[in-house]
Amino acid sequence: MSQYFTDLITLWVVIDPIGTLPVFLAVTAGMSAVAARRTALRATVAAFFVLLFFIVAGQALLQAMDIDLDAFQIAGSVVLFLFALTMIFGEPKVAVEEKDIETSDVDRSIYPLAIPSIASPGAMLAVVSLTDNTKFSISQQAETVAQMALVLLVTLVLMLLASRIIKVIGDAGASVISRVMGLILASLAVNGIVLGIKQAFNLAP
Repeated sequence: MSQYFTDLITLWVVIDPIGTLPVFLAVTAGMSAVAARRTALRATVAAFFVLLFFIVAGQALLQAMDIDLDAFQIAGSVVLFLFALTMIFGEPKVAVEEKDIETSDVDRSIYPLAIPSIASPGAMLAVVSLTDNTKFSISQQAETVAQMALVLLVTLVLMLLASRIIKVIGDAGASVISRVMGLILASLAVNGIVLGIKQAFNLAP
């Protein structure tokens, strides 16, 4: 039972439902409530299938391509950092016309919300590690999938509640949050890069 909660906490930390909210607010700034809800649902479903893919085939794929897991984490963190820069310096999303938002909300739900925010490099590495074919049985791997689905469900609920925040703070508030949270997201991305480098070179923590 203790291992169950340990794995659940691990998935909670790497998926980080709370940390997803800043990205969700930035991505959906200016969207209607209906569009924001669709974006949240699409992002959650997409993240689920991405992580499921890594559970099923991620380990074999990375090994076949001779890609080190630490290198994968560094690359993903760099992508997250680049998005954080667009949050800080990019044009305010509130300036985008509603028509443009409606035609691009699918893309926004995939990047950067589903990947690399929800299905982050850390989350991908975690599910590969927690379902190592050489260590865990099929039933144990199925249990990990259920835990992952639970955390993603919580993430979806939080995003659906966050859409109400957009109504309260307005466009100006959403623009401010986008830039402030961009700084926080950039810090998290840099931290991921540093951790990846430490692990790659076996440096002391």
